[in-house]
This record gives sequence, structure tokens and C-alpha cells, in this order.
Amino acid sequence: MENPSSRVPLSHIDPDRVATMYGELGNKLVQHAKRTQALAHLPPYQTEIVRAVTREVRDLDRDVARLLDPFEGSFNPSADPATACALLVDHLCMRRNKRCLMAYHRVRTEKLEELCWTGVDVLEQQQPSEVGEDRGVAQAGSGGHSSLSPEEEEYFRQYGDMLAAYKGQWTDIDLTGTLEPPRDLFIDVRVVKDAGEIQTEYGSLRDHTQARPLMGVLQPRGRRDSRASILSRRNLGFDRDLDVAIAPDSLVEHANANLGSSPGAGMEASSYNGSSLRTPSRSFYHRSFNTPTDPAHYALDGLREQTAELATYASASASSALTEMIRQPGVGLADENAKPIEDTSFSPLSTIDDESEPRDTERTSLLSKTRSKSPHHYGSIEDIEGQGGAARRASNAFTKSVSAVGKWSRIASNPKSWDRRAIWKEGVVYPVSLIPAVVLGLLLNILDALSYGMILFPLGEPLFSHLGADGISMFYVSTIISQVVFSCGGSIFKGGIGSEMIEVVPFFHQMAFTIMNRVGKENPQSVIATTILAFSVSSVLTGLVFFLMGVCGLGSLIGFFPRHILIGCIGGVGYFLLQTGVEVSARLPGTLEYNIGTLQKLFQLDTFPLWMIPLSLAIALLILKRFIRSNFLVGAYFIGVGVMFYVVILSARVSMDTLHQKGWVFDAPSSNNPWYHFYTLYDLSAVNWTAFADTIPAMFALTFFGVLHVPINVPALGISTGEDNLNVDRELMAHGVTNALSGFAGSIQNYLVYTNSLLFIASGGSSRLAGLMLAAATAGIMVIGPVIIGYIPVMVVGALIFLLGIELLQEALVDTWGKLTRLEYLTVVIIVVTMGAVDFVMGILVGIILACVNFVVQTSRKSAIRATFSGEIAGSTVRRPPIQQQFLHEAGQQTLIMKLGGYLFFGTIVNVENTMRGLIEEEAFNRQPIRFLILDFSRVYGLDFSAAEAFTRINRVLRKRNVQTTISGLNIEGEVGKSLQNVGLFEPESGVPIFEDLNSALEFCENDYLKVFYSRQEALSRTPLEASTPTATPSDTLQVPLPVPQVRNASLSDNMVSSPRGQYLQRVATTTLREHEQVNAALMAAPAWSSMRQPLPLLLQTFQGLSTQNEDFWFPACAYFSRESYPAGTVLYHEGDVPRAFYLLESGMLRAEYDLPQGRYFELVVAGRPCGELPFFSDTRRTATVKAEHDCVAWCLSDERWRALQEDEPRIARELLTVSLKLTTERMDCITSYVLTMAA
Repeated sequence: MENPSSRVPLSHIDPDRVATMYGELGNKLVQHAKRTQALAHLPPYQTEIVRAVTREVRDLDRDVARLLDPFEGSFNPSADPATACALLVDHLCMRRNKRCLMAYHRVRTEKLEELCWTGVDVLEQQQPSEVGEDRGVAQAGSGGHSSLSPEEEEYFRQYGDMLAAYKGQWTDIDLTGTLEPPRDLFIDVRVVKDAGEIQTEYGSLRDHTQARPLMGVLQPRGRRDSRASILSRRNLGFDRDLDVAIAPDSLVEHANANLGSSPGAGMEASSYNGSSLRTPSRSFYHRSFNTPTDPAHYALDGLREQTAELATYASASASSALTEMIRQPGVGLADENAKPIEDTSFSPLSTIDDESEPRDTERTSLLSKTRSKSPHHYGSIEDIEGQGGAARRASNAFTKSVSAVGKWSRIASNPKSWDRRAIWKEGVVYPVSLIPAVVLGLLLNILDALSYGMILFPLGEPLFSHLGADGISMFYVSTIISQVVFSCGGSIFKGGIGSEMIEVVPFFHQMAFTIMNRVGKENPQSVIATTILAFSVSSVLTGLVFFLMGVCGLGSLIGFFPRHILIGCIGGVGYFLLQTGVEVSARLPGTLEYNIGTLQKLFQLDTFPLWMIPLSLAIALLILKRFIRSNFLVGAYFIGVGVMFYVVILSARVSMDTLHQKGWVFDAPSSNNPWYHFYTLYDLSAVNWTAFADTIPAMFALTFFGVLHVPINVPALGISTGEDNLNVDRELMAHGVTNALSGFAGSIQNYLVYTNSLLFIASGGSSRLAGLMLAAATAGIMVIGPVIIGYIPVMVVGALIFLLGIELLQEALVDTWGKLTRLEYLTVVIIVVTMGAVDFVMGILVGIILACVNFVVQTSRKSAIRATFSGEIAGSTVRRPPIQQQFLHEAGQQTLIMKLGGYLFFGTIVNVENTMRGLIEEEAFNRQPIRFLILDFSRVYGLDFSAAEAFTRINRVLRKRNVQTTISGLNIEGEVGKSLQNVGLFEPESGVPIFEDLNSALEFCENDYLKVFYSRQEALSRTPLEASTPTATPSDTLQVPLPVPQVRNASLSDNMVSSPRGQYLQRVATTTLREHEQVNAALMAAPAWSSMRQPLPLLLQTFQGLSTQNEDFWFPACAYFSRESYPAGTVLYHEGDVPRAFYLLESGMLRAEYDLPQGRYFELVVAGRPCGELPFFSDTRRTATVKAEHDCVAWCLSDERWRALQEDEPRIARELLTVSLKLTTERMDCITSYVLTMAA
């Protein structure tokens, strides 16, 4: 680290101070700390150096005070640069000394903790005198004294006690083990529960001690590396347990062969002695039990062997086991009772690029963190998988709130720290600037109280007609509680306004009428007590549901509820508000009933103006809002209406008693009723619990509506205000708290109001202080509120209610016209009518039912069949000889690939079943007969029981037509696989082979076609062709050595030969053989060069159809190829390797695996095909990892021999490049076809 003095001109620095200070002693402490990191013990504490560094810091601080004393707190650095430089040097020296002290003590603390974890008692150790470079400084601890300072001794004691208590919680595990992962994939296990024999991918596991059966649960004995086991036998207490070492059969047999065959030897080898056999960590326990019914498995048994065997038929003349298999009946089906073989897919190792270390700066740590393997560092910075940071982030908001409260408390309790300017600015000026926004918010709350709170109880019913003021008070209590919770940090919106949820009013009225009908009007005290208790309990229930949703993280999920159902409910609320507006404005004695008497009452001369004037005012305001777009329009409009009302009344000199009597002004509440009068309505002794229980369905319906409303409105407010850090779950928890508090306070539901919050924030109330001021102002209005009720014109409240009702109906029925489908719009209308004609609970239930019906109808219209392909277009990625490829291209017309997608259920499976039945109808089947139907499930993520049963029916119908159903892209352990297995589709008698991917299914079908092809070849070799035999004359074209199959009495099954599909395959096979002159060559004597050694025949076969050169041209190239043998499992090269050779496969099979960002796939290379030609000849890195699927023999052209071939035989080299390009084109066509098929 650079010396701080180099940052200022040396002319401004005192030379005496440079010679004595600037961190020399601090540097010594750092050197001691570095030496301590490399030692196994803790050296003595450098007491004298620490004291000297501390004194130096104090001296520097006094020097700074001395330099600043003449300036009396008003130092200007530009006026006195010399003093400024001196102060800078003193400051840097003090900071460096402090860093050195902290680094020294940090290293010693970490060393103490490490020794404590390893069990070393430092307090009892005697440290020898340290002979170091600092002989002039007395060493604390020399002469046999403790190497620790008194503070370190106390820290060591407390840390040791804490660690002992922590270790006591883990008696069955050794916490002092290393965290370094094992160097192999094996772990030790012990027997916990009997389970008998276990089948794993590495073989069969059994108990070799014969002392007890093998376990049912494999409990890890700890990871092992080359040094020690994490979990020792002593610490785990296994002295009385029988520890069984479990290993694959091959390992056990090898061990028994070395130890002898006696049981005693086997037992000794199995007992735990620190070097027992270990089982692979990938023992699939969930598939280890031998159950009565065999689980489903992939039909891969023998598939790869068939592919390799069929490839040899294109180049060999010898008979094989496949010939015998072809002659047997039922050649088209695989053995269903065969045992599965493990997938040999590979997992490429990921590499991590080395990051360049950052450049050291002034803030760089003096001592880097050491990579300790001790477990007490778990979760620290060096543990990249530690989750401590997430917990700290989760409590970040709460920590900030607590720290802020503590900060203000400390400032308030310490007057000396007060700043007059800050107090004036933050305590007077800033709150005054928020008054306009607070006034607007207060006006909005008053209007909401008059429109929502006033109608909290059904005022049209005489039993509840006197509770208008109590409803307003309950509204204010709920509003104040929500405002305080949101403004104190509960919501991310600093200027959010909480208010009553208007949607709860219809449910409250329904609950009130339910209770009144149950209890009776003759007992008003019981009715009111039960009703108000139901209101508050429903608020607690709503808060509980909100909070649980937030805790469980369901906020975003609920937001995807069908929006048209919510719109229908909003329309129902609008309809209810229109009805309530008529009841309140017309001063009807009861609820609005749809009969002749009510209609006559509404059009009486003394009633008609009462409801028509508010309705006209609401319509006029809606018209004005189309031309005037101002946030203050609504408030100013209704204030103006109230003012004009009293101007007219005062001009006409109408008394207040007359206005109350005629219904133009609300009746004044009793002067003896304060704002908290509604608390006197609570009387648990008068509650009718039967009637209370009848309101529970309405409570849940109310809660359900609130659950849908909040997760939609809150994100909308976040978008409107530009809040990017919105957390819906946090907002739900805040709503849960405020609703629960409101319920316990005897009030009702509340939520964050979108419109009011947007107006409040836009007017300057975007701070938490503004929200608290609004809560205080609302509380003031609440205290004097009941007196105001007697002066509020009914037309103002009625116009407000009409306005809200019309706007909600417009949003539901007008704004959605043309935006929703016909079925969705019909659902909205039905919900609105149901809520208006019946009740709200029934409307919500009808909406949910209609949503389900709508989903089924809409989903069933979309076909679950993503795409269909013929085998003529889609083929496997197996690299086959050209003659096989030509035959499969024509024979693939009898294969149909049907790709399914989505969730298959009773609504979508009908179309799938009808499509499959249509394939085997007489006319369609004669036009395009199929032999294999491949159902690809790679895009299916679920299906119900009806769909699973449909596939069993489809399979039975297809088998009657001898169509083989094949399933691909299915995970037999997944939900879809288990569903199909539960209905018996994978039973052996069903005859449905299963494959993990489409490539294997296509390979299975192609192998079956090739059996027919070579069976036809044998039949033709025994029957003279009608065509004339061509004369064997020398030719300049490529001649290929052909096999001479032995004469066998082989024939296909009768139904195969006589069927149109079998006859078509035979015609295709005959045409293909004639075009390649296979049969003619088989009837002729083999050419003289056909007996020559490899690789000439292999070159001729591989380049057949790709080159016009004959054997004389290619013969010189044979000297440049070398023969190599590769046992099964050998990796020829990895992805990204530099190409070193080009391969021609003589026998066996290779597997090329591609791992791309877009996905993974593999291809098989059979005998007679090339491998690795494109990267080799283009001099690019390998694009795949190739390994031997079976034992292979290949002829290799190395890069050295290739360069020699280019120099010695340039014509052959050019021709080889041309052939490689043609091979690449052939491969790309095949892979592109397969990839596009998979992506469909």
C-alpha cells in the first residue's frame, strides 16, 4: 500500500514528523498478523506495539487539534495549503494505524475461534518465548506466560461456552469435520431398517455379513476424502450398530474373490474398519423395493443392439441372431417383460473462468480472508451457498423502521443535538407545505364517509334508520387505522390512502337482513348487536386471509383470477349502489321492491324530486368529466352543490325542521350520542349466535371478493405512480394487519384506495408525514362528525351514490363491449343480474361456475394435437448406411408422429380420440395405412383420469387394426407417467412400448422396418429375378462389396405378407434392392478385390453414392488409415476438443451427444458410417462428445497422416473433402428435420 505522504507535496510536510510516524509500528502489527495466519499456534500478544500505536494515534489527534486551534473552527484549506497538507497527512496516518490495529485483532480473533473449534485449550498451553525480529520490544507471554491478552482470555472463555452449548444440540454429528467435498462419488452408509435386496443402476446390493438384512433407508455415514471422514464412528455412537458396507455386485464379488469364500471372511470384509466398501451416492432408493407389480419401464432393452446388428447387415455377409428374430412371428413388437437399462446420458462438466483480481486501493483489506475449512465459517462470505443474506434482506424493512424510531428517540432526548434550522425546516415549513394535499385527502374521506359510511347499515329499514351516524363513525375508525398502518411503513406507497372497501356494503346489508329475518323485528337490540358483531368479525376474517396470503406468497397468483368474473362483481356492486341511491334519496321506508306500489311511491310529487335531482346531478357530473379533466372537479362540484342548496333554502327561508320532515336533509342524531356511540351497540349477551352463524357464508363471500380486489388494485397503483419496488405479498400482509386491527377495534374492512391515493400523491402528499397528518385530521372530523350529519343535504349523498353506481356499471357493461368474447360478456351480464335479483353470494357462486364452464369451452376448442408428421419427413438421428436411409424414407409413410401438448382433460381429449379413430376408418386407412402411431408427450404437463382412460380405449381400437401405439417423451416417474400407469396402459398385455424421447421411438420403428427389408433381401436371394442379370464388366464407377446372405427358410407372418402395409413394404424393399443392384451382386460371384483387407471395403461402402471414383482410386488412401479398438464406454473426444482424427466405423456403435443452450440431443453412428468429419476437415473444435456405445473397431485418419495425404495424394485429398461436405449435408438434413419436429 502506498505511503500516505506521497499524496501531498513534501515541501508542506515537517521532516521530523516524517521520520517518527506514518505507520511504521502499524506495519509491524500487520507483519505479525500475516505470520500468525501461517502458524499452527497463537503467538504472544504484542502488548507494547499495540500501546505504542495507540499512543501514536493520540499524539496525531493532539497535533490535529493544535493545528486547528488558531482557526477557531473556520479553517479554509485554500488559504493555508501547508496546514491543510499537514492535516491530511495526520488524518491518513491515524486512519492507517486504526486499520492496522483492527486487522491485527481480527486475525487473532479468527485464530482463537479456529483453535476453539479444533478443541485446543489455549488457556492451558504454555507458549515458548518468541525470538523474532522485534528483540527490542518486550514480548507478552514470554517465559511461559499466557500468549493472550486479558480481553482475549475472556473472549475465549465466552466463545468456548457458547460453542459447547451449540455442539450439544448435535449429538449425532461431528461439527468439527471438514467442509471440503469428497474426491469421489462414494459414501459410507449403515443399515437403519431392513429392506432385503436393493436394485440400483450399479447392480444388486445385498447384505454380505449375513448378520442382518439390508436396510430400507440408506443413512449417509459422511463424505470421505483422501484424508478423513466427516462423521466418525466415535462421534455418531455406532459401537453397538452393525455397519454394513454396501457396494455393487461387481465390487463385492471382487472382494470375496480376494478374501475367500467362507462366510467369516465376507463378514470381516463388510464390518466397518475405516476402509469399508462404499455405495454410489446415486442409489435410487425410491425404485429399490421389489413390489408385486412391476413398475413401468422404457422399452430400450435390445434397441441399441438391434440398431448395431442391422447396420452390420449392410456390410457383412454373415448371419446373426437378428436373422433368427426376423423369422419369428410378431416382429413388430418389443419384449414387454424385458428389464430396463439405464440411460447413459452424460453431464458435461461446467467450467468457471478465472476472474481477474481487482486493483488494490485505499479501501482494500490489509489482510485477505483465509479459506478456512472449519465449520464455524459456514454461511460467511466465502460460503457462496450460505443463505444468511436472504434473512437479512427479509428483515431489512423492519430493521430500518426500528433504527429510525431509535434515532428520533435519541435526538428527542438530547436537546443539545437539536438544530434550529433543521427543526424549522422539517417541523414547520415542510408540514405546512403538505396542508393542501391533506385538505384534499380530508375532503375525499368526508365524501366517502357520506357515500359509504352513511349506508353501512340499511337505513331504509326502520330498525336501522337511526344508525347513519354510527356507520360514519365506524367508517372513520377503519379509515384512521388503515391510514396509520400504511403511513407507518406497512405499505410501499408513502402517500397511500386507506379507506372502507365499498364492495362490502352489499354483503353487510345482506347480513343485516339475514339476521333480522332470523331474530325478528320485535327484538331490535339482539338484531343490532348480532349485526355489528358480524361486521367486525368479518373484518378480522378478511385480515387473517390477507395476512396468510402474503406470508404464503400468493399475491401474484390471485392476480390471475379470471378478470371478467371480477368485472361482473363490480357491475353487481354498481347495480346495488343505484338501488341504494334510490332508497336513500327517495327516503323509502324499506328496501326497494319491484312492484306497482313502489313505482307509484317513486313518482309521487313529494318523492319524485328527491331521487330525480341527485340522479340528474350525477349524470351532469359524468358529462362534465368528459370535458374537464381535473383532480379537483368532483370535490368542487359537490361542495358547490351543497352551497347552492343552502343559498336556495336561505333565500326561500325554509326552516331546518321542514327540511328534515320533507327528506331534503338527514335527520340529526341525538346530541347525547358522541362519535364512539357505536361501541354501546356491542352486547354479547344479546347476540343471537344462530343468526350469527347464518352470516358466515356471506363473510367468506365478502372475504373472497376482497381477496380478488386488492391484488389487482395495488399493482395498478404501482404502475400509475411508477413504483418499481412493489411487493404484492408485503402489501397483502399490511392489509391483513390493518383489517384485523380494524375488526378488533369494532370497525369494518378497509384497503388501499386506488383513486384517492392517486389524487393525494398527485397533489403533493407523497410522504408518510402527509399520511399521518391526514389520519390526525380525519380523527378531528370524526370527533365532531355526528353534529354535521343534521346539516348534510340528502341530494349530495344521493348524487355521490348514483355517481359511483353509474361508473361501476359503465365499467362492467359499457367499457367491456367489444373487448370480451361473447361468452365472457354474457357471464358478466348474468353475474350482474344475479346479484341484483337474488343476492351477492349467489352471484359470486354463479360467476365461479360460469368461469369453469367458460374455461372448459374455450380450452376444448383448442386442439391438444400440436402437430402431426409422417415418418417420411421425421426420422431418427441414427447415421445409417445409404441403402437403409433410402428404404426408410419410403417405408416411413407408415409411421405417424402425433405431438400432444398442454393439459389433457375431458374437454380436449375428445378431439384427440376422434382424430385417432379417424385414422383407422376404412376410407382414410386405405388411403394412408399406418403401422406405427407415435404419441409424443414431451409437451404434455398433465392429464386427468378421463384423458388417461381415453388412451386405453384408443390403444384397444388401434390394436384391432394391428397399429402399434408407441409413446415417447414421457417421464414414467412424473405425474403424466403415473396417471397412464394407473389406468393400466403400461401393462404387458397392452403392448405399448415407452421411450424417453422421440429419437428412441423413431429408432425403434425404423429397426422394425429394416427387419422386413432384410427378410425381403433373403427371399429375393433365393428366387431368380425376372429382370436380366447385368454383365459384370469393369467400370469406372464406385463398386461396393455386398453381403452374400445364407439361404434360410425365413418368411414374414401371414397377416404381414397379405396386408396392404406388408405388401407395400416388400415393394419398397424390392425397388430399393434393384436400384442398388444388391440382388444382382448377390447372385454373382464376388469380385476379386472383395476379399481384400480393410479399410478398402469400408471406404467403398461409406462413400457409396457420394463419389464416382472406383476402388483403384481409393486404394492408395488405405495406407493412411490406422485400425483402433475402443471398448464400450470409451470417450473418443469431448465437446470443445481440438480434432485429432477422422473415424470410419467398421463395427460397433458410437453415441454423439450435443449439449447446446437450446437443449440436448444425441445421435448414433452405426457400422459403415463416418464420424467427426466436419470439425476435422474444417479445422474447428468438436461440437459433441462421442463415446463408444458398444465395443467398436474404427479406422482413423490422424491429422498428421491427413497432412501427409494432402502432400502425397492431392487428388484423393480433394475428393475426400468433397465427400465430407456431402456427408455433412446429409447429416444436417437429418438433424434439422428432427429438431424442427421436436420444436413443433
